Amino acid sequence: FDRIEVRGLELLVYCGVLPEEQARQQPFRFDLDLHLSLVRAGGTDALDDTVDYGGVTDLLARHLTVERFQLLERLAQRTAELILDSAPLVDEVTVRATKMRPPLAVHVATTGARIRRRRADRPAGG
Repeated sequence: FDRIEVRGLELLVYCGVLPEEQARQQPFRFDLDLHLSLVRAGGTDALDDTVDYGGVTDLLARHLTVERFQLLERLAQRTAELILDSAPLVDEVTVRATKMRPPLAVHVATTGARIRRRRADRPAGG
């Protein structure tokens, strides 16, 4: 597949199982691969024939910064859901959600989850 890549989207998100992680937002980085055919847009040079990644990132910022998550897995899944629900031309999405400062007893630079979801895997109507 062709794809549009979004790298390094930084958002402050409520995510974690510890009380302090639910009390304050933490920095997360998102890397996205939006899989779709770019043949038409490559010929027409028209935004309507592709995905407006600015619109996608704005949508993610509006939702992910106010919703609350315990697990990285759910945060990544919700990100994929938002993209697939808002961008009908996208056939598949890969989401990498990275917690920039995980609260662990040992030093770890980052933690994260990477998922891939296809439109065909989604239940009808959802």
